[in-house]
Amino acid sequence: MKLNSFSRYGLIAVLSLFVYLPPSLAQNKTPYKNLNYAILSSSYLSGKSGPRSVNWIDGGDRYSYTQYNEGKNRDEIMAYNPKTGKNVLIFDAGNHTFPDTTEPFQYRSFQWAHDSKHLLFQTNFRKLYRHSGFADYYIYSTADKSLKLAVNNARTAELSPDGSMIGYERGGNMYVYDFSTQKEKQLTNDATKHVFNGHFDWVYQEEFSIVQAWKWSPDNQYIAYWQVDESKEPVAQITNYQGLHPKYVKIRYPQVGDPNPTAKIGVVDVKTGQKIWLNTGLTGDFYIPRIYWTSEKNTLAVVTLNRAQNDLKLFFFNVETGQRRMVMEQASNTWIDVADFYAGVHDYMIFPKGMKEFFWLSDKDGWQHIYRYDYDGKLLNQVTHGKWCVTRIDGVDTRHKTIYFTSTENSPLQRQLYSIRFNGSHKKQLTKIPGDHEFNMSPNTKYYIDTWSNVSTPTHVDLRSTRGKLIKELVNNNEVSGYIKQHFYSPRDLFHFTTSDGQGLDGYMIKPMNFDSTKKYPVVMAVYGGPGSQDVYDQFETSAFHQYLAQEGYIVVDVNNRGSNNYGSKFEKIVYKHLGKWESHDFVETANYLKHLPYVDGSNIAIMGTSYGGYITTYTLTTHPGVFKLGIANSPPTDWRLYDSIYTERYMGLLSDNEKGYIQSSSTTHAKNLQDYLLLIHSTMDDNVHVRNTMQFITALTNAGKDADLRIYPLGAHGAAYNLDSYLLIMNVYNRYLNRHMKNKVAHTPLEVNLPSSE
Repeated sequence: MKLNSFSRYGLIAVLSLFVYLPPSLAQNKTPYKNLNYAILSSSYLSGKSGPRSVNWIDGGDRYSYTQYNEGKNRDEIMAYNPKTGKNVLIFDAGNHTFPDTTEPFQYRSFQWAHDSKHLLFQTNFRKLYRHSGFADYYIYSTADKSLKLAVNNARTAELSPDGSMIGYERGGNMYVYDFSTQKEKQLTNDATKHVFNGHFDWVYQEEFSIVQAWKWSPDNQYIAYWQVDESKEPVAQITNYQGLHPKYVKIRYPQVGDPNPTAKIGVVDVKTGQKIWLNTGLTGDFYIPRIYWTSEKNTLAVVTLNRAQNDLKLFFFNVETGQRRMVMEQASNTWIDVADFYAGVHDYMIFPKGMKEFFWLSDKDGWQHIYRYDYDGKLLNQVTHGKWCVTRIDGVDTRHKTIYFTSTENSPLQRQLYSIRFNGSHKKQLTKIPGDHEFNMSPNTKYYIDTWSNVSTPTHVDLRSTRGKLIKELVNNNEVSGYIKQHFYSPRDLFHFTTSDGQGLDGYMIKPMNFDSTKKYPVVMAVYGGPGSQDVYDQFETSAFHQYLAQEGYIVVDVNNRGSNNYGSKFEKIVYKHLGKWESHDFVETANYLKHLPYVDGSNIAIMGTSYGGYITTYTLTTHPGVFKLGIANSPPTDWRLYDSIYTERYMGLLSDNEKGYIQSSSTTHAKNLQDYLLLIHSTMDDNVHVRNTMQFITALTNAGKDADLRIYPLGAHGAAYNLDSYLLIMNVYNRYLNRHMKNKVAHTPLEVNLPSSE
């Protein structure tokens, strides 16, 4: 249950695109005059984030990035050399028009060719799902400064490793364009309406966090691609109810127990057009969530998961002959992950170039660690050990047999960079400053960009060498430090407590303005809580909405409940087959802990969240009535049988094996127990958590004689907001609902939200 940009914690990452803050407010030392001003000032708390769109080029000796040129009022693509300190302009869109037109050239994103001599720009993007759409692609040569159309109306496109060709998917078939011959070649021709090559259906894309369904081979000879058949999946219809005769969008959407998409891997020789299908030999329902080209010539690694996602197999295929061998198999009593959406870790398997070994992140000893295998599937050694987690492999130096990785060894609330030899020796901590660090390492492992903050320090961005040298401070955000000295700001206070059943939990609270420990304050618990996620870190608080609530006299609280990642598999996977049970238990335990604090008004605690946070809000109120005074649930899945197959069956198991668990984990099942105030928010165009979840829950409440408040925003997507105005309105709805029931402030006029004027 993953959130879009308008939803997590009720915030939107794209607010910076809309921010308008009158200069007078920036100089005003008084608190926020209203919620709108608070939200629109969020960029003053988050500050600068450092170089954008970073791409390491020239093997890692330089990196390119996007910077905004205030004088020209546009972005530029620059390249920086850490060794020389030289910064050069690579591309300025203002110097170019779309070829054969006078229209200024604009682009959405870009990628580098492996040769570091060509850029591929994505333009004219038309959104399909939240991670994908259709676009036109233009290629730019850094040598002759030429810009030309490479392909139009493709879902995905990528330059070959040597930059001589571009591969792309259009209309469910794979194509390649050779720049030397200036000819397009169609590589597949068997696509139908519901069977397609090179792109995914909705559920594969959403739940395996993968958009491009094909990969170039390192030697430019082959393209390996998924062929997906969605024909047996049920059809879901959604509408925004606009117009005299509303139009319905139809999406193939497999719910729990429904027929799933089927997938197989094809490989095509881009020169000869010869194709081969790779037969895993598996039967029944299974997924192919990842493929990797190995360093062994003509060898593709294919990862499979059974439908229950608790049995992983790794196959190696010779793509010339189709011959396969199973290299590794791992089974689990719960589930097996191939990636971490929440931490932005796309791959748990790493196949370094130039060596016939690979590394795998696995929690099979109870904590997520690095395991080293050879190409025969023999476990050479477990590289890292301990009661802490490796969250990602940042780089592999094959020459010195060294791995660079991020881990939680210092604290589950922190991330630090370490190095270690392949054999597990010489482990060294490279970063020392406490806090949450995120790293972008050069492929040659010489350099890394370190983006970090902690509860008392705004975001810093540093360029460092792996030998320990600070090369350049890229961002210090002194402006943020100055801003919070002039404006109300309450930092995160980290706390730890032990539940009644003996489990320690980490949380944070944001205390009210002019906090007085002799007074009692209402509490708002803003939660998410889904399996594999993590809410509480030692990081700088940047939520302007939370700051506004604190200014208005609320304590804002969040906690890493059971089910959260990075506390070991026992802590995370206790939720298996009964979602809701332990999460709600821990939120109730948190409320009970807070009630014993002398400055908390124990009769005035709210819980709210979006997506999984919306689910756990409804589930907690209906299974633990009377603990919380109210809940606000945005886009909640209220019955897991209504949600998609891949996500839900990963955590709940198959419906045929756990029907009682599904019934017990449904908020709708327990609707009759509701005692507390509840506001439900949903969009009819939510393609992720369909609105029928809220509708069925409302019906169950009605049948039980229970009432709840309901707000429907038809045009929105997952999270309900669809633009800045709608987001501001929804946040004001949150605020007014809290005030009405927590402070007995009843507004007698219609709620109207307008952007602040410049007056």
